[in-house]
Amino acid sequence: MEFILNEPDEGAVARAAVVCHPHPLYGGTMHTRIVYQTAQVMLAMGWPVLRFNFRGVGRSEGAYDRGRGEQEDARAAMAYLRSLHPVPLTLAGFSFGATVVAKLLAADAPPEVAGAVLLGLPVDRGELPAAWQWRGPKLLISGDHDEYASVAGLNAYFARLAEPKACAWIPGGDHFMAQQLDPYRSALRLGLVAMTAG
Repeated sequence: MEFILNEPDEGAVARAAVVCHPHPLYGGTMHTRIVYQTAQVMLAMGWPVLRFNFRGVGRSEGAYDRGRGEQEDARAAMAYLRSLHPVPLTLAGFSFGATVVAKLLAADAPPEVAGAVLLGLPVDRGELPAAWQWRGPKLLISGDHDEYASVAGLNAYFARLAEPKACAWIPGGDHFMAQQLDPYRSALRLGLVAMTAG
C-alpha cells in the first residue's frame, strides 16, 4: 500500500488520524486537495496523519473493489498507524472515502476509533448505512452547494445517525470546496477541537 505519513515536529502524541481519499475511478488519490488540506489541519493539531492510496491507485497493488476491499485497505492503514502510535484514532474520509468510513463503522465497532469525520459525504449517489455499530462522535462537513449531497439529503442522513454527532455547512461550498478552503479548514479545526474536548 502506498501511503504518506506526516508526523508532528514535537510534543506528546495524544491522537492520530487516517484519511481516505475520493473515488479511485474518477481521479481520487491521497494527493487530492481536500485530503491534503485535511491532513494539514490535523498535523497542525499535533496528530500524526496517514493518508494512503486505495488498491489500484498509484503504487498500491490490486484493483478497485466497489468499496469492499477499500474498507480492508482502511483497516490496514489504521493497524499500521496504531503500530507506530498506539493512541486513539480519528478515521476521516472525503467523498467516496467518507462512504468507505461510513460502511466500515456501520459494520464494525473498532475500539481504536475515537472519532469519525465524513467530508463531502455523497448521500445523493447511493445507499448509505442508516445504523452504525460504532457509536462514537461523528463530524460531517459539506458545502451547501455540493453536487452530490443536497442539504435536504445530508440533513436527513445526519438525523438518522446516533449521538454524539455534529454537522457543519460551508456556505457557497461545492463538493471540492473550490473557493472555500479557508472556511473549510476553520470548520474542520473547530469540529475536531469540539470532538476531542471530552
